[in-house]
Amino acid sequence: MICTVLALFNYVIDRMAGNKERTFIMVKPDGVQRGLVGKMISQFEKKGFKLVALKFMTASKEHLEKHYADLSARPFFPGLVNYMASGPVVPMVWEGLGVVKTGRDILGATNPADSARGTIRGDYCVQVGRNLIHGSDSVESANKEIALWFTEKELVNWAPALQDWIYE
Repeated sequence: MICTVLALFNYVIDRMAGNKERTFIMVKPDGVQRGLVGKMISQFEKKGFKLVALKFMTASKEHLEKHYADLSARPFFPGLVNYMASGPVVPMVWEGLGVVKTGRDILGATNPADSARGTIRGDYCVQVGRNLIHGSDSVESANKEIALWFTEKELVNWAPALQDWIYE
């Protein structure tokens, strides 16, 4: 009996830990300028993910060079940094079970031409250079990006009233 209770307890703890996965999502200047921030946030909220941090800011070129450091050798890098620094962005942190992969699904393919209808890029984008939104591609990238854009104090720990209706 005790083993069964402990097994159930461990199962619940494991499930709850999975619900704590976080991803970094950032609305790019074109998404802000086009007034699509609310629609993008709504996509994540409708899925049941929890917003734990959000800012509205203009990022410095130095900050963006750190964020996109893995692309620094690519010929489009200077243009990407200049574009991303050209206007305000909305960096966010979302939390939930499988949020990194599902978040990428919500965004759609990097190239909007390859994005399915119903995704952010599939519904609102035309060209890859103006694809509205960035999303972490792995848990490791998410952790790195979150640490680059937010301090630990800026990540809000809270439980939505609907949590029990979303997770077992």
